[in-house]
Amino acid sequence: MNGWDELDRFLGTDPRDVGCAKAMDLLHVYVELVTRDPEATRRRYPGIVAHLRACGPCRDDFDGLLAAVSGNAG
Repeated sequence: MNGWDELDRFLGTDPRDVGCAKAMDLLHVYVELVTRDPEATRRRYPGIVAHLRACGPCRDDFDGLLAAVSGNAG
């Protein structure tokens, strides 16, 4: 990876992306709502959707929490 790759990734960031801090603040609420109505939740929280697409570590936290809440942790 060179500086250009990092710049391209930065410039490609969705402007709706709320960032890690905000995503983590709301993750437990977001996961709970996703289990009830995934599409409505994605429409209501587009900034979290954008962030989870872009941030692997936050996506991992989301996936783990969703698995735990859904009873699929293992």
